[in-house]
Amino acid sequence: MNVISFRKLKEFYEIHPDSKAYLTSWFKKVRKSDWADFNALRADFRSADMIADNRVIFNIKGNHYRMITRVSFGHKRIMIKWLGTHTEYDRVNAKTI
Repeated sequence: MNVISFRKLKEFYEIHPDSKAYLTSWFKKVRKSDWADFNALRADFRSADMIADNRVIFNIKGNHYRMITRVSFGHKRIMIKWLGTHTEYDRVNAKTI
């Protein structure tokens, strides 16, 4: 899968250094993946949740951080839409961000 963009991950883990190992591990795993559908993604990330508009929510570092992505399985792309703490996540609308 092509991840758009690593820069967002880097900017986030520079502010939250405890997330760096988890985000870089996530990135490496996703880059090597070739998911055909959400079920294949879920096999690798069991806590991932699909919501409206092909958006997938990932828990990062247990449940400390959340990442909202938009996945195009046909185009083999995953776009990082938002990263934040669990508390910040409670204040955003994951379906529209």
